[in-house]
Amino acid sequence: MERRAVVTAGTGGIGLETAVGLAARGLAVTVVGRDAARGARAVERIAATATGGAPRFVAADLSSLARVRSLAAELAADGPPHVLVNNVGAMFPERRRTAEGIEATFAVNHLSPYLLTELLLDPLRSGAPSRVVHVSSRAVVAARRTFRDVEPPGGYYAFHWYGRAKLAHLAYTLDLAERLRDSGVTVLAADPGGAATDMTNGTMRSPRIVSPPLRLLWPLVRRTFARSTAGPAAEAARPSVAAATDPAYAGRGGLLIGPGLTPVRPHRGATDPRTVADVLRLSRELAPLEAPPLEAPPLTPGPLAPGPRDAAD
Repeated sequence: MERRAVVTAGTGGIGLETAVGLAARGLAVTVVGRDAARGARAVERIAATATGGAPRFVAADLSSLARVRSLAAELAADGPPHVLVNNVGAMFPERRRTAEGIEATFAVNHLSPYLLTELLLDPLRSGAPSRVVHVSSRAVVAARRTFRDVEPPGGYYAFHWYGRAKLAHLAYTLDLAERLRDSGVTVLAADPGGAATDMTNGTMRSPRIVSPPLRLLWPLVRRTFARSTAGPAAEAARPSVAAATDPAYAGRGGLLIGPGLTPVRPHRGATDPRTVADVLRLSRELAPLEAPPLEAPPLTPGPLAPGPRDAAD
């Protein structure tokens, strides 16, 4: 029986290297991205190392929850997936909203993979044993742990808001792992440790992405960013590939697989009961599994998100 994998934001950076690694291990990989030309190049590269079924590309703007819903239906129609890697990630230099009026950082980094995962749970169960892998980030350490609303109080600082969205998604991931324990679906998180990708090269060079106190230390902060994002994407993809395929992690949901390919302790905020409860409440309110009858207009004027880059971290 052909085993299938789905990798979101899989046409470049860490996502593409993850897809290549899964294909080399015999999985028929579907990569999701926005750009058809990048998708075609990705499929050609993946096919060169594939040992199982032929790879394919599906075009989808994952900043749109409506598109996430239709994508889930498309993927489920292909048959049950055995691996879902939610690799999508985006950091926006300025505050943006999606077409549905939701703050884009939270929507792309948490709500989109949350909704896709929830909508694919039944197919994943039918394809069990299966795995869900969510790509995390060390930026969670810079997050404000307040989730009563979709946006935290105070000014917009891209790095901190990105870390907050990733923390929300890590909290959801660990909670989901408990919910699905003994279901045949193993839920894991992967910490890539950072790499040189379109996202990191394009957004982490300006002091505007951090809060004013950190701007006073920008030369030090910038050097820290540079060191942490200097590695190759292929190396950063290894934790995701291990989480998705290593027999040692079968049935061991709730682990965070680090750059050393061994479990590491997740940020304590991801297991805080109040954080988990608030994240789940926000997720269910903003990304209901049943599509709302009418999409709400943007709450306040603001630029629309151009959609996530096909890279994470």
